[in-house]
Amino acid sequence: MSPTFIEARDMAQWPTVCLGGLPITRVDRATVARGFIDRVLHNRHSMRRPFYSTSANGEVLALYRRAPEMIEEFASADHILADGMPMVLYSRFFGGTPLPERVATTDLVHDVAKLAVREKVSFYFLGATERVNALAVERMKSLHPGLIFAGRHSGYFTPGEEEALIDEINESRADILWVGMGIPLEQRFIRRNLDKLRYTSVVKSSGGLFDFLSGDRARAPRWMQIAGFEWAFRAWLEPRRLGPRYLATNGVALHRLFFHSR
Repeated sequence: MSPTFIEARDMAQWPTVCLGGLPITRVDRATVARGFIDRVLHNRHSMRRPFYSTSANGEVLALYRRAPEMIEEFASADHILADGMPMVLYSRFFGGTPLPERVATTDLVHDVAKLAVREKVSFYFLGATERVNALAVERMKSLHPGLIFAGRHSGYFTPGEEEALIDEINESRADILWVGMGIPLEQRFIRRNLDKLRYTSVVKSSGGLFDFLSGDRARAPRWMQIAGFEWAFRAWLEPRRLGPRYLATNGVALHRLFFHSR
């Protein structure tokens, strides 16, 4: 059962289930969205460390096996959401504790935005190319009139520019920071800088979110998303780039689900 509305702001205390060796939070999208907003409203500009939300899917489970150092990266997150339908299906048919639903960041961002408009909560988009980032921001403004963007920045910057970027985010006083640099770069960036973010209340790793928002990438039909075949649709669209990746990761991910879940 998902946390109640009253408990939404206590996100770090939400129940978890072990899937593929990761503690996956048992929660639905609506509760996560409410949790993000409540966290902002109760901690805005308090100078407290931001709540760090990340997500896992089959690619993450495969990386988890091949690169043990990823354990440390994901362990630094305050919670891990299931952004992969195979994880949800496994929990329902083979696990003792089913997940309520898939919490895909591409859907979650809109759930949060709807509440953010009402509560005057601001976003900051960090990641992707300058063109894609700008298009993603404009698309969100169009879909959610009144949504406040405190700022945005592409994901292309040098190590020497990182400190100035954090200063820029702090000066913007953005409430929620969405970081879309891809795994594991975004996790490493967040981990390095989490304690330096003075006014942000929530940081969400976002993968390829901005590519989807900008229109550069298309999402699978709804039935494929529900059935857990969105990966196949993406591989069909980008066979050279994603075909080999999925061939290499899908088997590893399934192995981890069946032998490292409880």
